[in-house]
Parts: sequence; C-alpha cells; structure tokens
Amino acid sequence: MKSKKVSNPSVLRRVNDWLHLWLGLVSGIVVFIVSITGSFYAFQQEIKDALEPWRFVEAQDKAFVPPSRLLDTAMAYMPGVKPTGLTYSNREGAAAVGFSSFANGERSFTAVFMDPYTGKFLQKQQSIGQGEFDFFRFIIDGHRALWLPYNIGRPIVGVCTLIFLVLLVTGLVMWWPKRWNKSNRDKSFKIKWSGSFKRVNYDLHNVLGFYSLLLALALGVTGLVWSFKWFEDGLYYVTSGGQEKPGHHHPHSDTTQAALLANNTVSPLDQAWYKTRAVEPNAQGFYMTPILEDKEDALEVIAYQDHGSWYNRNEYYYDQYTLELFRVQGDRYEEAGFADKLSLLNYDIHVGAVWGLPGKVLAFCISLICASLPITGFLVWWNKKKKAKRPKSSAKIRSKPAGVATA
Repeated sequence: MKSKKVSNPSVLRRVNDWLHLWLGLVSGIVVFIVSITGSFYAFQQEIKDALEPWRFVEAQDKAFVPPSRLLDTAMAYMPGVKPTGLTYSNREGAAAVGFSSFANGERSFTAVFMDPYTGKFLQKQQSIGQGEFDFFRFIIDGHRALWLPYNIGRPIVGVCTLIFLVLLVTGLVMWWPKRWNKSNRDKSFKIKWSGSFKRVNYDLHNVLGFYSLLLALALGVTGLVWSFKWFEDGLYYVTSGGQEKPGHHHPHSDTTQAALLANNTVSPLDQAWYKTRAVEPNAQGFYMTPILEDKEDALEVIAYQDHGSWYNRNEYYYDQYTLELFRVQGDRYEEAGFADKLSLLNYDIHVGAVWGLPGKVLAFCISLICASLPITGFLVWWNKKKKAKRPKSSAKIRSKPAGVATA
C-alpha cells in the first residue's frame, strides 16, 4: 500500500511566513511614519511655490547680477553670519543665499531671497532654529529621524527600511498562488469590494502590496543609500561592475598663485560665475559655495539642466587663484557612467521628480500604500489571532448507556 503524502506547508514557507509576521510587527510603526511623511513631502516644492510668492520674479530680458551683488544684499540682513550657499533659479525664479550654522547644540538655517536681475531684497525666511514653524521641515525630520536626534533616529529608520525590503520579498512569497486557477488569480489580482471587512482588508494588503512592489523597492533602496555608507558603496560596486565608489572630493587650488588675487578687480566667485554662465546659457538653475573654508579649496558652480529636478547637472570646479577649470569623475551627467548616473538620480527617483509631476503623483500613491501595509497587515494578524482564541462549541457527544445495542 502507498502511504499518503503529508500536505503540510514546507519548512521554508513557514519560516518565510514567520519572518513576514514578526518583522512586520517590529517595524510597522516606523514604516508607517516614514511612508506617510514621504507622501506629504512629495509635493513640497509645488506647495511652497503656491504659498510663497517671493520665490518668483517677473522674467526680464537682461542678465542676472553677479554673486557678489547678491551676497552684499543678503549679508546686510544677516550680519555676522557666514553664507553657506547661493542659488539662482530659472528666469522666473528668485535667487537665494543660505546661512546655515550650528551653535549651542542647535542647528539653524535662514534663506534670504532676492531679485536676480537687481539684487533687491524680497524675503527672509528661517526654516530651522527659532524661526517660524516650517511644516515641511517638521515632515522631513520625521521622515529621516522620527523627530529624534539625527544620530539616534537615522539608524532606526535605516534598519527598519532594510527590514521593509525583506518584508517586500517575503510578502511576494506569501502572495504567490499555489495554483494559477481562476479563483486564485482573482484573489491575487483583484480586491473584492463586496466582501466582508476582513476580506477587503486582506485584499488591500495582499493585492496593493503586489502592485506596489517594484516601486516600493525603488523607494526603499534609494532611501537606504542615505542611511548606510556600506549600502551606498555596495550599490555602486554592483552597478559599476565591481568598481569602488570614488570619494567626493574637490580639486585643490594652487596656493603658489595666491598673489594673483591682488591684481583681480573682479572677485574669483564672480569670474567663475561668468565663465560657467558663458558655457551654460540654457541652464535652469545654479548653485555655488560663496565662501571657501581653505586656501586650497576650489570654486564650485553647479549648473542644473532642468527646472524642478536635480540629477541632470554639470559641475564646474575652478582654481580660486588662476580660474583654471578642473574635471572630476561624474561631473557631467551626460558623460557619466551608469553607476555615477544612478548616484545622481538617487534623490529624484526617491521623490518621483525624475518623471516630473506624474512621477511625484506616483511616488505619493506608492508612499500611501506603503503606509497602509503595516495597518492592514496588523489587522490581518489580529483577526486571525482572535479567530484562533474563539472557544469551541460547548456541545459534546454524549456517551451511550451501557447495554444499549448498536445498529
């Protein structure tokens, strides 16, 4: 006689289900916070543009004023504070000088907005420190560090994001139908809105989790690049075919030529700006570091090719004494290798900006789904737990009286 095969799930499947359950319970609150704050942040630039009119100016058929003019205006409103960044937007956008500082254990950041055609002051805005409440700063602090000190919150977010990637894989294993018949296909790909609350909740977790899988993986991977240096280096190693990620470093200026500064009537920063502007007439934005910390530092000017995204950029480095142009690996997006392009794309993929407004809408929706997964997953587990604890029927089969014949 042939023995009957036991139809219990495989050990690997049971381990997978156990991991999915307990890793989900451990990381659920953090995944919810990170995901829901990420969905809020998706349209932060569009919302700021709508609520802050000083970010825009009337386009004019004239050149922008040089950086030194903007710095003079900005520093008049921030006396004694060192400027740390200067940006030009497109022809309809205001220029801004940023002032970032750290004192007494507290970080502060203030931006002074100006008309790029005249250098006229428009607005002063403090987004970090003792300034006005900044909603999106509050959101990004929750997204990155759970509103904890960054040295504590960021590792927690990083570990839970790594767990989330594992959950996506184990969830796919659980989702995979044992048989590809019509009934199982419907359960795997469709939400039965007419079903009970438990059924709809299960379908929301199961079906939406599957449809969002690839994009949720993209959001998780791009987030981990900022959480762990080893992950960033490992991703570069894999995507470059085995090369190590070069450290971000600027070329060094030739300090033996420092005497040339005495003969310059135009500041080196202005000269670097004019040179970059000459070869980038169609750039949609510029960023530069206005004050160098070291005598060997090089002047840096970044030219953004598209308005509203950051990956497609060209970086220019100049000797601060001779204005000689330096080249470094990955300083031109179109000329960069795949791994370097992927590094430049990381932020824009994470927020969906790489695909414009439709990409931001998609990132918003995927983030909402990711925020819902810990909730629907917890309810699935809770309902099963209650069902398991439900008492059995109290009706018992009575034993037959002795001496009664059976049929």
